[in-house]
Amino acid sequence: MEAFETLSGKAVPLDIINVDTDQIIPKQFLKKIDRAGFGIHLFHDWRYLDDSGTKQNPEFVLNFQRFQGSEILLTRKNFGCGSSREHAPWALHDYGFRCIIAPSFADIFYNNCRKNGILAVVLRDDEIQALFEEVEANEGCLLTVDLPRQNVTTPEGKKFSFEIDSFAKNCLLKGLDDIGWTLQFEEKIQSYEQQARSEKPWLFISN
Repeated sequence: MEAFETLSGKAVPLDIINVDTDQIIPKQFLKKIDRAGFGIHLFHDWRYLDDSGTKQNPEFVLNFQRFQGSEILLTRKNFGCGSSREHAPWALHDYGFRCIIAPSFADIFYNNCRKNGILAVVLRDDEIQALFEEVEANEGCLLTVDLPRQNVTTPEGKKFSFEIDSFAKNCLLKGLDDIGWTLQFEEKIQSYEQQARSEKPWLFISN
């Protein structure tokens, strides 16, 4: 998993509340467990006018030319609600998003973002509104998200601080998912197993 420290990138404003995971990645595309290749289906029902995904919806913000290449998704409250499908952060990451900024997230989605290298930033409603106004008014607006300092800075110099628990922050900074975090203690785990085999051999008898 790619480490996250500081990101300066374009933000796309998705001005919709309660975006659920079925809108992020519709159920008909949940046909594989490989994380790659889901980005093309991101927000499928909003991005495309046809079921096959060949005709873009010109009125959907992700299709606007000015927001192409955006790495930050700016959105509204309760983002990622609905089912707990991990394909949702897979699709967002595969599309190119490294950070999502919103007033609130569904809990499972929030944790799934961290496990897949996406920083989910929670800001107050008024701070989100200020970001929306600046991003929409300035084409090519770059936001800077600084995880070590836990803040978001705009080109106009506005700075917004955010909270994140120490475990999630450490995992993102080091680029560790849950398995990667556990493997940091591989030597201690092996040592414990060897000691257990010596002291309690009956636990390791196979049929």
